[in-house]
Amino acid sequence: MRDAGPVAYLPRYDLFAIARYAHVQAALTNWQDFSSARGVGLADFAREKPWRLPSLLLETDPPLHDRTRKLMDRVLSPAAIRALRADFTAAADALIDALVERGSFDAVRDLAEAYPLTVFPDAVGMPRENRRFLLPYGNMVFNSFGPRNAFFEAALRDAAPVLEWVQAQSRREALAPAGFGAVIHAAVDTGEVARDEAEILARSLLTAGVDTTVNGLGAALYCLARFPAQFERLRADPSLARGAFEEAVRLESPVQTFFRTTVHDVAIGRDVGTGGKAGGDGMTSGGMTGDGTTEGEETKGETTKIETIGAGRKVLLFLGAANRDPRRWEQPDDYDITRRAAGHVGFGTGIHGCVGAVLARLEGEVVLTALARKVARIEIAGTPRRRYNNTLRGLASLPITLHAA
Repeated sequence: MRDAGPVAYLPRYDLFAIARYAHVQAALTNWQDFSSARGVGLADFAREKPWRLPSLLLETDPPLHDRTRKLMDRVLSPAAIRALRADFTAAADALIDALVERGSFDAVRDLAEAYPLTVFPDAVGMPRENRRFLLPYGNMVFNSFGPRNAFFEAALRDAAPVLEWVQAQSRREALAPAGFGAVIHAAVDTGEVARDEAEILARSLLTAGVDTTVNGLGAALYCLARFPAQFERLRADPSLARGAFEEAVRLESPVQTFFRTTVHDVAIGRDVGTGGKAGGDGMTSGGMTGDGTTEGEETKGETTKIETIGAGRKVLLFLGAANRDPRRWEQPDDYDITRRAAGHVGFGTGIHGCVGAVLARLEGEVVLTALARKVARIEIAGTPRRRYNNTLRGLASLPITLHAA
């Protein structure tokens, strides 16, 4: 799809797709042309009623988005994340010690899922009962961004108790007085958000704080097991743990796709900014109609076509393809923990970037640091099995054996 051109058309779903890094990154940061307010999934909220409440973070544009995102950025401020480090590190050390003693286990169930389901709900202030409901809830939400296919129907099959539980956990009275959830609800008292908005934001945090971390950790463990030389690098220098997690998110891209809707005609495939002035984002808005197949300039040996997407059209952004685009990355299919992976779009980017990314990065860093200090070798002990989802890329099972340092 990347090689086919700056834009592809997918007739089965009557939508456009963008897979090159430059154009994906530009669309993610350009909410004025590529709106999230009509849904970041296949469903167009302007044409059909969503089956769920739209996210106040992912599926709004400014000015409403500015108000809710400002609150969440305060909830997950650098100081708030730093305050978690000691407890998160202690929990990672204890879990890795126990798993090293066991030797062989399923890295998805017993590590990638178990760790976030321990530390994250504690940080939110959730009770301990039924925390594993967060996994089918996230599976359901991310499947809902795609078509109404077998994956979506299977996720919805037993939805009632999960949805009821998550809704209950989002209420103020269910949450501990100290934690992220309490901070969100305290904003009701100051008039920053309404009570129903606070509950929706709490649910959004439950979605953002689990699935990206679970699949990111699973990806990192899978990469370190498959690339033993990279694990040796990590053991020699545990300070590379953050980079090792970041590179795994780039390579595996746990969140593969998100949708946008064009606000007006948008031309793609030319190194110009809005209004046709030199800008480097590969896009210009307005002023072009028709099929937009004008030939552009030569770029890295390619002739770039200018393609125009009409107003009100759904556009599917392939984050995973962008993160492996050879136009942006050297040896893009290699796992290199010393790579400067900054700029990858595995957590999105721009104003709609994943609000839970700061938590995922902290959890990834402390878990991989513990592995580097306590483990000599990670061995794949069985056949890995994928978990299929309309949006997420991850593993359902990863049998491994840890050899103690």
